Amino acid sequence: MSRPKRGFRFTPLHLAGWLFADMLLVLALVSMGDRGDPLAAQATARPSPSSASPSAEPSPRTSPTPSGPRSVERKPVKIRVTAAVGDTTRMVKQLRAATARYEGRTAAFVLTFGQAPEPGAGQEYAGEINASLRKARTHMFTDATTRDFWNGGASGTADLEIYFYTR
Repeated sequence: MSRPKRGFRFTPLHLAGWLFADMLLVLALVSMGDRGDPLAAQATARPSPSSASPSAEPSPRTSPTPSGPRSVERKPVKIRVTAAVGDTTRMVKQLRAATARYEGRTAAFVLTFGQAPEPGAGQEYAGEINASLRKARTHMFTDATTRDFWNGGASGTADLEIYFYTR
């Protein structure tokens, strides 16, 4: 007697992962296609009949200005501050000097890594630095989101990564 051949049997469970990946791709494409292009909408906008006069010469076209939400630059500005714990005056002075060339820009968020032997002390120091940011450049950091992190090492140093909004 010969044994029946055991072949591959189709089960829906084998396709579950592929189905999930395909559905995720479809949802991503639908969400991207759902958004309008603000620049294209402005370029096709026509002036209202009341504002156009028949004898006026056509004005030169200016490039449309983006009207969508602001975006955040991908590369952060990295700064190192060295000041004793509680020395707010020195922190503010160093932050002013380090951010002087970015005057007029607005920060979206700041990641601050405070150095200390213990995590709690490092985060506390990062919090002091972040409070000093608003004293150093009020307009630059007013609405910025800040996060306090710990980085091992000797106390009194913090590394900042500042992500600015695009111009």
